[in-house]
Amino acid sequence: MRKPELLAPAGDWEKLKFALAYGADAVYMGGQAFGLRAFAGNFSLEEMEKAVRWTHELGKKLYVTVNIFAHEPDFEELPAYLKQLEGLGVDGAIVSDPGIIALAQEVAPGLRLHLSTQANNTNSYSVRFWLKQ
Repeated sequence: MRKPELLAPAGDWEKLKFALAYGADAVYMGGQAFGLRAFAGNFSLEEMEKAVRWTHELGKKLYVTVNIFAHEPDFEELPAYLKQLEGLGVDGAIVSDPGIIALAQEVAPGLRLHLSTQANNTNSYSVRFWLKQ
């Protein structure tokens, strides 16, 4: 039987440390772009790299939110960002937009994807998309 994973938010270094110290199996954080909580104390790529290393040393996991509802201009920088996340060795990206999912599968195939609670269905086309995933 699989054990549930206790996932906690890590909006900044202090929250990251507390979450891991008090029993979280994994944490999630936002980067400085492409997350819904744009004004939280999000992590730069350099900070994320350190956080990934430290979290993995503790035997824990780290996920990054890429859960915006993307607009056309976002897709100019998203490919590079997704590749960077893959290169950092994050344990997965939390995504909500089907376009970002398709893009990540194309440009960062080694990046695991987790569906965000922000994902939703409001039409039969979306339902058919998710059915094929």
